[in-house]
Parts: sequence; C-alpha cells; structure tokens
Amino acid sequence: MSSLSILDLAFVRQGGTPAETFKHTLELAQAAERWGYKRFWVAEHHSIEGVASSATSVLLGYLAGGTSSIRIGSGGIMLPNHAPLVIAEQFGTLETLYPGRVDLGLGRAPGGDPRTTYALRRTLQGDDFEQEVGELRGYFGRGGAVRAIPGEGLEIPIYLLGSSDFSARMAAREGLPFAFASHFAPAMLDAAVQLYRGGFRPSEQCPKPHLMVAANAVVADTDEEAARLFTTLQQQFLKMITNRRSGLSAPVDSMDRLWSASERAAVERMISVSLVGSPSTVKRQTEALIERTGADELIVTGPIYDPAARLRSFELLATACRELVPTHT
Repeated sequence: MSSLSILDLAFVRQGGTPAETFKHTLELAQAAERWGYKRFWVAEHHSIEGVASSATSVLLGYLAGGTSSIRIGSGGIMLPNHAPLVIAEQFGTLETLYPGRVDLGLGRAPGGDPRTTYALRRTLQGDDFEQEVGELRGYFGRGGAVRAIPGEGLEIPIYLLGSSDFSARMAAREGLPFAFASHFAPAMLDAAVQLYRGGFRPSEQCPKPHLMVAANAVVADTDEEAARLFTTLQQQFLKMITNRRSGLSAPVDSMDRLWSASERAAVERMISVSLVGSPSTVKRQTEALIERTGADELIVTGPIYDPAARLRSFELLATACRELVPTHT
C-alpha cells in the first residue's frame, strides 16, 4: 500500500505572473488537503524563466498558512545553495508555526547554473553534501556552540532526494527516507531502489526503508484529452533540452511540428515515468509503477496549463488511486 503526495514547481504560465502562480499553487494545496493527499512539497529552482519556486521556505509558509492539516515541505531544498544554519532556522520557524506538519527534503544539485550558484553563496562549493547534511542535523539537536533558534530540539523529518546512486546509498547508510526524481531523470530508478533497500540501516527517524517515487501525472476524462494536456509538459522538456526556456505553454493538438525525431526521443526518455490518461488508464499505470518499484509513496507533479484542468487532474488521480493508496484526512 502506497501513499499519494504532490510536488509543485510553481510554474508560471506564458503571459502569467508569479502572483497568479502562487494563488493557483495555494488553491491546489487546499484541494489536495480535501482530497486526502498526504503531503504537498515545492521544489527549489533559481534563475529559470517560468519557475517561481525560488524562495522555497517563504512559499511553504504561505501554503501552510492557507491549509490546516496536509504536510508541507521542500522537494527539495538544494543544500549547496545555503548555509545549513540558515535552513535549520527557516525550517525551525516553520515547524514552530505549524507544528507536526513540516518536512525537510534535501538535494545536492544546485538547482541552477554555476553563475547562479556563485550568486547565491559567493563560492563554487566542492562536493561536501554529506558534511553539510550532518551539520544541519546537528542544529536540530541540543547543546551546540552555534544554535538554531528556533530549530533546536525540534523533530523535523529529513528526506534525501536524488536521481543517482549517490543519494540512494547515503539515505540507506544514514537511515533516512529517500525520494527518487524519476519524473525527470528515470534512468537509474531501478538501480537506486535496489541500492536503497539493500543497504538500508534502521534509524530512530526511519526504522525501515521509506521510498518515495516521483512521477508526472496528467489525468482527464479521456485518454485523448489527457494526451493533449500532456503536451504542455512535453513542450517544457523540449525547451529544457534546447535551452529555450520560457513560461508554461498551452497544450497543442500535436507535437509533430515542434520537435525532431532525436528531440522527441530525448524528451520521452526523460519523462518515461509518467501517468497519463483517463482514470482507468492511470490506475493501471499506477499499479504497474508500484509493482515495479515497491514504492511506499508516490509523489506526483502535473504541470498543466489551465488551472481548472490541473485541479481536475489531481482530483481524478486521487479518486482513481483510492484503492491503491490510502487517503489522509
């Protein structure tokens, strides 16, 4: 039995504004709470046109303040961009304001290009992610020379995020929950799952493995309509691989004139872990993904151009998967 959660990147539509995006993100979080989703996470990205989730902790405070029970968290905070003490203080503040509802997901990618990374921390960091995670966890303990206030003594669950074997091995070794980013980098999904489960060492936070698998999800009343809505996501990944980023594009009837054969193949490889179709189709796809990975939790993202269609997609997904995943009320 798996749980169902949502990951949102706060995509800005072409012609839209970040203010509009944040309004729709809150509406989705509120609806997800009603529909029984377990948690609502937002990602961290910087200097990327069309993505507004840069001040992740601030956005989480807005979402937590507009909801009452759903867990909110980062999917994830890109720790190389921040001093660990700052993150401990920010999430300590969130947990103090919204006790028992805050998750801290951590990634080691910068979430932007090297110049952006330098602008964030004024240095091009080496690969000291493990050390920084350890430092961050220490601030949630007690009695250090440098203290996170608020933050000290709070039990904020930490999740490791990744798209390779590095984070899978580290999460297993440290006894932490692990979320695999198969919604955009699925190549090592099966290997990472095996490494995580096979090498897992129980911890106080996580006595047994907890695997989260990320997937794209676009659900509509018919397979044909879902496929049309899915072209928005296909266009976003096409822009990514051709370095022509922009806001979220409206769906199209066909992608044939927009990409070459090689571009199509590249995009399809990146988004192969996607649940697309009518409720019955997506239910079968979800069953297959859970059987393949043994996921304890699916965390789904659905960049859909029309806000009403996006809400409808997540509602249909929750209903279709109710027998497969528990709801949280």
